[in-house]
Amino acid sequence: MATIKDVCKAAGVSKATVSRVINKTGQVKESTRVKVEAAIEQLNYRPSSLAQTLAASSGNSIGLVLSDFDGSYFGSLLKQASASATRMGKQLIIADGKNQAEFELQAVSSLVEQKCDVIVLYSRQLTAQQLIELNHEISTPLIHVGQELPESAGYSIAFDQKRAIESAATHLMSIGHRHIAYFGPCPTTRTTQVRLEAFKAITEKQPFSVETQHLVCGFDVKAAYEQALEQIPNNWRFSAIVAASDDIAIGILRACREKGIDVPSDVSIVSIDNEKMTEFVVPQLTTVDIPIERITERAMEVAQQLIEDQVTIRPEIVVGELFVRDSTKPLV
Repeated sequence: MATIKDVCKAAGVSKATVSRVINKTGQVKESTRVKVEAAIEQLNYRPSSLAQTLAASSGNSIGLVLSDFDGSYFGSLLKQASASATRMGKQLIIADGKNQAEFELQAVSSLVEQKCDVIVLYSRQLTAQQLIELNHEISTPLIHVGQELPESAGYSIAFDQKRAIESAATHLMSIGHRHIAYFGPCPTTRTTQVRLEAFKAITEKQPFSVETQHLVCGFDVKAAYEQALEQIPNNWRFSAIVAASDDIAIGILRACREKGIDVPSDVSIVSIDNEKMTEFVVPQLTTVDIPIERITERAMEVAQQLIEDQVTIRPEIVVGELFVRDSTKPLV
């Protein structure tokens, strides 16, 4: 059965244009309308009642779905999205995915019902297949932030999680560390899975032996601190730690201090995120930058392009930069 995506491809236009033709709303060039109608007839496309309802007149707004709101990471994302929407003359409507797949889908439906022109989706829980199906089901263009996805899911801009972990672990191994622990959550989401798998792969493929261990902890500072206190024994043998986030690293820093473990003399720590506070903790954190503001700004630029029917947009991958600071030192 043909989908609205098939019609877009055949006619060489965006979802927004197809929606305007189907619902007879907004301005569409006569030549474009003819192309769309021809594609619809050729493909025998029949929009669902849901799609027709959701594709009704747009409301000069951009929807933003977040799976979570905790931490400065999402604060930076929200701030940049708001600034970009204001610059575009669009209202930003925010919906909470509650870190559950069911609620993420509900949030998207809510924004489509509010006739958002485009929806920017930061999903932690929906699978690639679910996102592909969602993109085919609704007429509102989707922009995915955070996940690397096929074009059939819509435009996506993702951070190279694999290379970030490889950069962190490689830095530690390059300065002599051979006993490295990975502190991070259970691999229940795509991001946590990729990070843990990348850590294991990069340490296993070295020409020398590297002893590793995965110590499970939550993403927030308090949980990481409490779990680090439990999991770092007095006879701690690891000389280095890769922390899955800056918050985790800061929790570990306090736990180490309370256990009399000096960072970096006794243990070196590398984290992921490069949040602003990493330059102000003691010691300053060595970390891999996730340029979430730049990623969000680019996502909003693409939103503007999709609204204006520029449809030759390909998925993008952003690579982070390692910032070496005081929390790591060569192993003596």
